Amino acid sequence: MSESSQDSGFHTPWIDISVPLRNGMVCWPGDPPFEIERINSMAKGDSINLSGIRMGAHSGTHIDAPLHFIANGKSIDEIPFEAVIGRARVIEIDDPKSIKSRELRQHRIQRGERILFKTGNSRLVWKDSAFVEDFVYISKEAACSLADRRVLLIGVDYLSVGDYKRKGSGVHRILLEAGIWLIEGLDLSRVSPGKYDLICLPLKIADCEGAPARAVLKARGAVRARNP
Repeated sequence: MSESSQDSGFHTPWIDISVPLRNGMVCWPGDPPFEIERINSMAKGDSINLSGIRMGAHSGTHIDAPLHFIANGKSIDEIPFEAVIGRARVIEIDDPKSIKSRELRQHRIQRGERILFKTGNSRLVWKDSAFVEDFVYISKEAACSLADRRVLLIGVDYLSVGDYKRKGSGVHRILLEAGIWLIEGLDLSRVSPGKYDLICLPLKIADCEGAPARAVLKARGAVRARNP
């Protein structure tokens, strides 16, 4: 960083858009819950602190690989870095029920984009440790539209891209068969619509259909640093 940029009062901070993994957190109905247990504790006289973790592969913020819905699809350890590292666009969705193709038209989504959808989920559902059935999801028509545009990546701000009450309505398969990688479980509550740099790397688990991930965004363009 140059001296002028250091003195300018501007910086571009990274924003953590991951959901913390913790005991009692919400999970998809039927999935193994996240559980962390302190096995060794220095407070109890042990020489180290050591934790044991049990969870499903789709706990919290996670990435779905094609193998999740496609028998011979790629597993999470085969994810191409270009899918989850690079420029991304956060699009805010006004519809309180679902992401529909007619609302997407105004955003002129292009081939090869990484798109993160900010919906009412970010404002509401993460405040509740119980599973919320009426989350905003991607409609089947919108999924087909996104598949036709061949975007690289789609991210959503709850635990699934598809409608829970209609068992997803085939949305996962439509997107994954189009080669689109999926981030689910994002918290976009502190993020404004716009263009960002994205880094979202899943755990490298061999032959697995998904994995938890840490996702961060950085606005493209400097913003003035807030006074502490």
